[in-house]
Amino acid sequence: MNASNKQALDGIRVLDFTQMMLGPLCTQTLADMGADVLKVERPGKGEWMRSMPMIGEFVGGDSAAFLSFNRNKRSISVDLKNPEGRQALLDMAKDCDVVVENFRTGVMDRLGFGYDDFKAVNPKIIYASGSGWGSDSAMAEKGMPGQDLLVQAMSGVMFNTGRAGDPPTACGTPIADFAASQSLAIAILGALIARDRQGIGQKVETNLYSATLNLMGQENFAVLNQDISLERSEAGVASCWNDAPYGPHPTADGWVAIAMCPLEKLGTLLDDPGLAEMDPWKQRDETKLRIDRGTQKKTTQELMAIFEEADVWAAPIRNSREALEDALDREPQRLVEMDHPKAGRIKAIANPISMSETPVSMRRVPPQVGEHTDEVISEILGADRLQQLRNSGAL
Repeated sequence: MNASNKQALDGIRVLDFTQMMLGPLCTQTLADMGADVLKVERPGKGEWMRSMPMIGEFVGGDSAAFLSFNRNKRSISVDLKNPEGRQALLDMAKDCDVVVENFRTGVMDRLGFGYDDFKAVNPKIIYASGSGWGSDSAMAEKGMPGQDLLVQAMSGVMFNTGRAGDPPTACGTPIADFAASQSLAIAILGALIARDRQGIGQKVETNLYSATLNLMGQENFAVLNQDISLERSEAGVASCWNDAPYGPHPTADGWVAIAMCPLEKLGTLLDDPGLAEMDPWKQRDETKLRIDRGTQKKTTQELMAIFEEADVWAAPIRNSREALEDALDREPQRLVEMDHPKAGRIKAIANPISMSETPVSMRRVPPQVGEHTDEVISEILGADRLQQLRNSGAL
């Protein structure tokens, strides 16, 4: 951290009602930049993602998924259905800048924690809501679950991924959740600037579906304006949008990805001058397979040496373990380490943002359920109110 120890969101307090990935990754992004994020959890069990194992296992008793998205936060356990607990959270909001939630549309309103409820106690509050489909969506109205895989299915991502003739293929990571989480964080930052410059609070929203349609902006623009349907490549060109070469190609001992290279140049490098005569769009699959025959004659290392010398946009295809081992060896800035009270020393992916004067930081490990309840409530509402809440069973 820089000498001043300042961060971009110092002094910003966030009341965090989020769960799963969309909301928690959004609020972790804010927390990494210095915001004081107060994670509101159920007494005892906490957020239900805590109990969801990754590949059947836990890290120190917690889910790797939970630990991935909840660093730099303080956890408070409050019974949302307890009247005194509800009032305490509304009172705490007077001292907060942002409220974030990603429950199904209508749930927070029914609990008495909608935008109007918070606005009544803090007119300048920024209320950020993330959902699967959006509050004005027909899918939300009929109660369709808003979950990443379902959004990939409905948006076209799944149908557009993989080879023609194969089943639709889901992305290897919850890409809809990620896109929506960062959209929501951007919306919050924009609303904070508007509040500071214009003196207004507001409600901001995003949803998995809209964020995923936006991820495919160029493809969807073409469909809307060129009267076309996107077709997957049978041979394995990586995108409906691109011709060959674009995608994975086998080598003698593995795979390389080629993103861009004129066919004439590639034909010279692969000792196949006939490639230059191919039409990379009309003969997309034939071109892809012809390139495959050339790349299979050399090892990945041999090909990469040739491609790097010739300035071809290419890279070896690695699995997750290979990528992370390389980061550990050569680029440790891409990772952070922390001491977990149960799991010991653990590693995580660092925030990808770099800021020269107000850098992001790793200040707190993901909290235990309710770890900071007494600390936070005493700090904001006072020790007497804390005792009152304890007596009422709200905590």
